[in-house]
Amino acid sequence: MNGLAVLIPIALGLGLLGLAAFFWSLRRGQFDDLDGAALRIFVEDEEETSP
Repeated sequence: MNGLAVLIPIALGLGLLGLAAFFWSLRRGQFDDLDGAALRIFVEDEEETSP
């Protein structure tokens, strides 16, 4: 029973930490352009490498 008294606050703290990190990244604009990164693979580079 003493283990639960320690593990429950730790689990709640980690959950709140993850939620805070998500909202921080949301405010920083991490999720603004989801399609741009997905379509970037189709853009060809203009640099040509020499053999």
